[in-house]
Amino acid sequence: MAEQLEHHQHNFKQRQFPITLVCDGVSSAANTGSLFRIADAFGVEEIIFCVYPPAFSRRMEKTARSAHLRVTNRFEPETSVVLKALKDEGYRLIALEITNTSTPLKELKIPEHQKTALIIGGENHGIAPEHLALADQHIHIEMFGINSSMNVAMATGICLYEMTRLLK
Repeated sequence: MAEQLEHHQHNFKQRQFPITLVCDGVSSAANTGSLFRIADAFGVEEIIFCVYPPAFSRRMEKTARSAHLRVTNRFEPETSVVLKALKDEGYRLIALEITNTSTPLKELKIPEHQKTALIIGGENHGIAPEHLALADQHIHIEMFGINSSMNVAMATGICLYEMTRLLK
């Protein structure tokens, strides 16, 4: 009979991927905590919070389950400054947003050692149009229900799973 393992019993190999997560206006403490936890789970190098500083609160810390202590992160107020700097450093900028030019996540291709910045948007308005314009590619998650969006942390987890699967 299968038994559930405790956290210290897993055999997962720790690994870091050349992925930076750029948060364009994420403001919820619950989403911030979830993003730390997801970034830790998928070996993200860094989270850059833009527009709003990360909501360090009891709720965020409870949701993050200490991942905020392990994942490198910083706050930069201007998303466009961050995106231009990452592009100058050789990062490929990928926006997770449904647009008239977005392609399905399943069609994403990432060269093996390509540094990548995944841009995600805030809870209410998504990624700002001027920041979408700076992205090299727009991708979306295919959905089959009536709603055309999902929670930012959930969407990020789905996207990072696929990105790290491609890079393994």
